[in-house]
Amino acid sequence: MNPAREFVKFNKSIHDRNSFECNESELNDFIRLYAARHMKAGISITFVLPAQEKLENGKHPICAYYTVAPGSISRNEFPASQARKLPHYPVPVFLLAQLAVNADCQNSGLGKVTLIKALEYLLKVSSRLPAYAVIVDCLNKSVSDFYSRYGFKHLCEHNGRMSMFLPIKTVVELFSS
Repeated sequence: MNPAREFVKFNKSIHDRNSFECNESELNDFIRLYAARHMKAGISITFVLPAQEKLENGKHPICAYYTVAPGSISRNEFPASQARKLPHYPVPVFLLAQLAVNADCQNSGLGKVTLIKALEYLLKVSSRLPAYAVIVDCLNKSVSDFYSRYGFKHLCEHNGRMSMFLPIKTVVELFSS
């Protein structure tokens, strides 16, 4: 599967969501069942990296995708050193709700590229709609290890999953150097 050059907004009429397989049923189900619905409802937005070639159904398979949404969390969720600086009302954040790479494209660096594209997008959004941090909820230890390699820090445990964060200030620094 040869990835196209850029991520585009997910469109179920041209992107084949049913052939997406990343070996995580929750992420497969999201792109197949919920991404389009959530976009239509205004809950989140999903971007995909389509393959260059089309399938027999005329649609492009998806090499990778990410989903982002606005959110807010209590300052008490942050480490004490960060929480002191934050207001007593809910703190605006961006949620990197989903990030997945098709099994056929894994181990090629596409996970890192997808994360960079997601952060780049959120950086643009933050120039118009400020947020304090990017939050991710990790499915398992290997996912938290992936995000920690890129500077995400432990936030809290919630429903048996680790949440991590990366301040927007850090994202700004990453893209300004």
